[in-house]
Amino acid sequence: MGKVKAVITGIGGYVPDYILTNEELSRMVDTSDEWIMTRVGIKERRILTEEGLGTSYLARKAAKQLIQKTGVDPDTIDALIVTTTTPDYKFPSTASIVLGKLGLKNAFAFDFEAACCGFMYTLGVAASMIESGRCKKIIVIGADKMSSLVDYQDRQTCVLFGDGAGAVLVEGTEEDYGLQDYYFRTDGKGLPYLHMKAGGSVCPASHFTVDHRLHYLYQEGRTVFRYAVTDMSNDVIEVLKRNKLTAEDVNWVVPHEANLRIIEAVTKRAEIPLDKVAVNIEHYGNTSAATIPLALWDYESKLKKGDNVIFTAFGAGFVHGASYYRWAYDGATAAAKG
Repeated sequence: MGKVKAVITGIGGYVPDYILTNEELSRMVDTSDEWIMTRVGIKERRILTEEGLGTSYLARKAAKQLIQKTGVDPDTIDALIVTTTTPDYKFPSTASIVLGKLGLKNAFAFDFEAACCGFMYTLGVAASMIESGRCKKIIVIGADKMSSLVDYQDRQTCVLFGDGAGAVLVEGTEEDYGLQDYYFRTDGKGLPYLHMKAGGSVCPASHFTVDHRLHYLYQEGRTVFRYAVTDMSNDVIEVLKRNKLTAEDVNWVVPHEANLRIIEAVTKRAEIPLDKVAVNIEHYGNTSAATIPLALWDYESKLKKGDNVIFTAFGAGFVHGASYYRWAYDGATAAAKG
């Protein structure tokens, strides 16, 4: 028996129906379509507006589509992992809620948090679980209801974020496809620049924290931009170097969709043309852990068996990295089933 590698064998996705446009945002804060498009390249974002629904709803919808598309028997799923920064509750895990709603009888579930790197990091964790031989089939879901953290009085951040979820089925193969390598790093410098001030154990919720609007996302955009461009581009270059790949060998780069200017700067520094980059930020905005699987969902029909794919992301912490993946199936055929 040869060495087992972990491959994605299907993709599902979900975004809410409600579209928050730049024009509507311009009536809420001092901004404009031109200002937003020039600085971040986002035209619209999807928002989950229904009362009482959270990240688990987004995740469940994406996973349900994944199961339907792949035809996988739910009873054969060994594990379900949800990566999110916006869990339904402090406890129980969002993954346990999703598992219960899907009726998975033979799986265990847990959450994984690595901010906007969540999906890329979790895919690495799932791959290790598959390669160990202890799990055969794992559902990995990147899902975030970022609108739950957004201050719609802050024009610097409210234009950036949307809600959504993407799910993949991860299985084993003895063929030379799947996750080949990854380069992940955390430098710990990011706390002052990107965080939510209250709601954790350091500063629990109180009348003071609510009155002073401390339960919203805080970001120093210029600093985050600078670190993101430097780290993501260096990480891509490092992964290419480690695997003896050139920019010409890369079929697709699937980056975290935080800001179009970041994506353009990263790929330019790595000398990879933009027509090889999966970009959908214009329609969804930054959905945090969901951006990479949603990009795979949108671009599935363009992915061909054997394609060299580079993932890269950057998030709060600061966490960052890149991974090298060889695509394992004909995306056009699978996408037609969706």
